[in-house]
Amino acid sequence: MADFYTRMKTYREKLNLSQKKLAEKVNVSRETIVRLEQGKYNPSLKLAVDIAKELHAGIEDIFVFAKSEEAYSDCAASADRPQDFHSE
Repeated sequence: MADFYTRMKTYREKLNLSQKKLAEKVNVSRETIVRLEQGKYNPSLKLAVDIAKELHAGIEDIFVFAKSEEAYSDCAASADRPQDFHSE
């Protein structure tokens, strides 16, 4: 079974957004953002979409299901590559 990993913190920090500011933008508590970044909470689809839009990335770039920490590390490197994300 795949584990849930998130790159929220990496993307959030690249945009110089605090956890509190991101929480305000997506209408959740700062504690929800903390739990998401720690991998202790799986977001609803709506929340995942809202977060991805605020972080200017695709959902699959922010939230990752991987079979191992190593598999996640391999795909985490892509967070450093420029993204071609267009919100509609």
